[in-house]
Amino acid sequence: MTEHAHGHQDERGRADGAADVNTGSTTEKADAAAPAIPELVIISGMSGAGRSTAAKCLEDLGWFVVDNLPPALIPTMVELGARSQGNVARIAVVVDVRGRRFFDNLRESLADLAAKNVTRRIVFLESSEDALVRRFESVRRPHPLQGDGRIVDGIEAERDLLRELRGDADLVIDTSSLNVHELRAKMDAQFAGDEEPELRATVMSFGFKYGLPVDADLVVDCRFLPNPHWVPELRPFTGLNEEVSDYVFDQPGAKEFLNQYTELLQLIAAGYRREGKRYVTIAVGCTGGKHRSVAMSEKLAARLSTEGVETVLVHRDMGRE
Repeated sequence: MTEHAHGHQDERGRADGAADVNTGSTTEKADAAAPAIPELVIISGMSGAGRSTAAKCLEDLGWFVVDNLPPALIPTMVELGARSQGNVARIAVVVDVRGRRFFDNLRESLADLAAKNVTRRIVFLESSEDALVRRFESVRRPHPLQGDGRIVDGIEAERDLLRELRGDADLVIDTSSLNVHELRAKMDAQFAGDEEPELRATVMSFGFKYGLPVDADLVVDCRFLPNPHWVPELRPFTGLNEEVSDYVFDQPGAKEFLNQYTELLQLIAAGYRREGKRYVTIAVGCTGGKHRSVAMSEKLAARLSTEGVETVLVHRDMGRE
């Protein structure tokens, strides 16, 4: 998932709403229709984590993609899109690390967009240090911030610069174990729908012994339940098997936990919607990510779907043992 510059305008975009926007023109007729403000997605993240792949996916979905646009010009880009009579209805801007002042400009631009009621989303591409080092070594490129040091020095410096932006991100995608096609599938799942849902959730089972998912917004620990691994007849199976699922939910507290956590998620989801957050990743863990977390994730995802939350289910570590 190497990075490269690209930019392309697609005429298939559509205007999804109209609102007043300050285009800087003083000659517009008072009775002219208000320009449609384009949707805006800002793609950022670690160098080598797949920014260009994510951007190319949006480009293929009909977005107008601009690579390496200085942050100070983002509001201008949105204003130009608003003047395009609906031809540029969705804009994606790729932002990479250039220095501290670069991101000061980005914060100023985001504040400007908020003042103009522009809907913007930030997609942050994350990856582990090992995966990033392998990618840079495979293409024999230096990290843009390593200077005279090592690749890991550049990665550490970039992660520090991007920490605040990562915290503001609406969607974090960990590409450590993803290939190009899997990353495109994730982007398609989030952006290919004709109508934008109020909230999308990814429910991911995982094993604590393999590490926490770095893109998790919420983490659920199922290790308070007895482990089916220690039941010989259940050990070969997974949480997808009815025998394992029945065993897990027959344990004291399992059903109560599912019910009460679902209620808690309803409260959290309502808050996310009020704040304009459209994506949430719920990581459900047990020791190995094979039995308890898988069974709980299956039930939790089904509950969320019945509550009207568009849900994607992923079993990260199942079959890894």
